[in-house]
This record gives sequence, C-alpha cells and structure tokens, in this order.
Amino acid sequence: MLKINLDFSGGAEVLFNNIKKRQLSLESEKKWTLRDFLQYMKENLLTERLELFIQGDSVRPGILVLVNDIDWELLGELDYEIKQNDNISFISTLHGG
Repeated sequence: MLKINLDFSGGAEVLFNNIKKRQLSLESEKKWTLRDFLQYMKENLLTERLELFIQGDSVRPGILVLVNDIDWELLGELDYEIKQNDNISFISTLHGG
C-alpha cells in the first residue's frame, strides 16, 4: 500500500467534511500521479461544492498544492508521481470580502 498524508487548510477542509488532516493508503499496484489522485479525491473524499475545488482535471485557481512543502508547479503538477509517505497539502487562498 502507498501511504500518504493529506492536509487541508485556508477553508479547503470545509469541502472535505471539515477534516483538516487524514492518512490514506492507496493501491500500490499502480503508479499514482497527482492527476489520478485528484480524480480519486473527487470520487471518494470531496463531500460538497465540487466546483470550489476541481476545475477540469486539475484544482481550481486559488488552491495552492504543496507536496512535502514544495509547490507542485516545481514538481510537474498533475504529472508528479506520488511517493510513499508524501505529505500533500491543499490550501485555499480564496477569501470572500
């Protein structure tokens, strides 16, 4: 099993049943990219307001994605291959006013 840690903050946790941290075990028979994982999240973890988190096959603008505290843009974004014990953070930078 591929074990990862998820963190949600900045309000993103509201879309995931108000759970800020969780650990997941994914099937390790396949290689998981962030593209695959976002689809998994959409189908299995997201509890409300899909449009506030997903846009197309990626996260919507305003959601900062970090893998082990590194901006996913530096790691290949959707093509990044998830590794054992990765810490993946989703931080909403969208705020009403």
